[in-house]
Amino acid sequence: MKIFRIMQAATGAVVWIGAALDPLTALDAMAGAAGYRNSAAIPPHLRAGGLHVEEVEA
Repeated sequence: MKIFRIMQAATGAVVWIGAALDPLTALDAMAGAAGYRNSAAIPPHLRAGGLHVEEVEA
């Protein structure tokens, strides 16, 4: 597993840091932690400005 950080691209706010196999599963894990079924279920207004996923060096 790798460690990923997900940020709201427009503001730079960190919205999630955690372990996942790849960027897509990191987005799904972030969505699940926020109470959504998966990353596809995140409402458009929360996606506004984009979500940036990056691997963090441990």
